Amino acid sequence: MCLAIIGKVESIEYPFATVNFKGTKKKVRIDLIEDLKIGEYVLVHVGFAIQKVDSREVEQYNEIWENVINSLQ
Repeated sequence: MCLAIIGKVESIEYPFATVNFKGTKKKVRIDLIEDLKIGEYVLVHVGFAIQKVDSREVEQYNEIWENVINSLQ
């Protein structure tokens, strides 16, 4: 099973961006996203940013993810 994870864009050096996933930073491809800016959130799958994510969705994602983590403890 594969997951796509939301992260925040910290820097851009096209065609790559450094994305922060709650403290873990990774370099990802951004070829599939138009007009990406530092500070925006993206959904990343297998090293590729596949879409932008708005801040409301980020809040919902974080809440769901925290519930999943807590249920595993």
